[in-house]
Amino acid sequence: MFSESEKKKFEQIETPFYYYNLEILEKTLKTISQISQKYNFKVHYALKANSNLKILKIIESYGLGADCVSGNEVLRALESGFSSNKIAFAGVGKTDSEIKIGLNANIFSFNCESIPEILIINEIAEKQRKKAPIAVRINPNVDSKTHKHITTGLNENKFGINIEDLPNLVEVIKSLKNIDFVGIHFHIGSQITDLSVFKDLSLKVNEIQSYFAEQNIDIQHVNLGGGLGISYENPDEDSTSRFEEYFKIFSENLKLKSYQTAHFELGRSIVAQSGSLISRVLYNKKSTTKNFLILDAGMNDLIRPALYQAYHKIENLNVRAMTCLYDVVGPVCESSDVFVKDYALGEAQRGDLIAIRSAGAYGEVMASNYNLKALAQAYYSNELK
Repeated sequence: MFSESEKKKFEQIETPFYYYNLEILEKTLKTISQISQKYNFKVHYALKANSNLKILKIIESYGLGADCVSGNEVLRALESGFSSNKIAFAGVGKTDSEIKIGLNANIFSFNCESIPEILIINEIAEKQRKKAPIAVRINPNVDSKTHKHITTGLNENKFGINIEDLPNLVEVIKSLKNIDFVGIHFHIGSQITDLSVFKDLSLKVNEIQSYFAEQNIDIQHVNLGGGLGISYENPDEDSTSRFEEYFKIFSENLKLKSYQTAHFELGRSIVAQSGSLISRVLYNKKSTTKNFLILDAGMNDLIRPALYQAYHKIENLNVRAMTCLYDVVGPVCESSDVFVKDYALGEAQRGDLIAIRSAGAYGEVMASNYNLKALAQAYYSNELK
């Protein structure tokens, strides 16, 4: 929902652009902070959802840690003020130079996804005369019941070490002198709306914990990843996700020892609803069977619909009584540059402002210069008052 004042300000800005409602962002952060503290859980923000520097500095101010999946994300987290002892570094393909970045920064942990990776980290740490803290990402083979392209916890996925490989893992860990095994890590997918899968994950983690106990291996940290979904259909009614329900499931089902800490890596659910992609109608093109609403924003500005067939609520901010069905498309020279098909909107005219909602996650951060399109700028609610 946008105020009349916001709409007037939008008219003065060149489109397309990303608009961040910082009040929504801070409301979300306050909710997360309060609930996670109640359960004594630690939350790391996943930079891959949005690495905008101004957004990151606000998130850091609420005491969250950082979840990074590249060396540059580690550097961006440090630049934004995140403490190095709150930075977890994940990813299946860390390069040697990226591992050195993490070691030099003395980060909280490397979330390792294969035995070869652990061996390389040990080798690099030995050369630097350091001990690398690692958490091993284990594939629990839990179905997250989400889109196949964002499911990460099944045996068929490229992520993590399979349970069948744990004996070999234990043998390797015990043999390495420059590795400090501090935790276990899980992440089963993204945009998860059936929260019952997090109970399944908790129960599987309990089993894995028992296995390590049998091997006389103590684990300090249990990292459950993220994946909490949002409502793309009703962004105003559900501007903060189901954090209480989410954390409560783990509190009730995850068995932690007194000295253990549970960590979470949330991204989308923190930033998505605070951001929108604001565009203009270029042309209302009628064909024999379709009405095409051609915008000046495209898949280069928000790739999720083309990549995942993802839904985003779309609003014509120049409200009119009559509605029409449109295929809402962008200007990029690709047939997949489509935001949505057969979508009911107020009858649109050239120059109308169009808001594509819930774009705070995986919008700006995945933008490209494809077709040599200029990168859209970002604006913030506190600048437009």
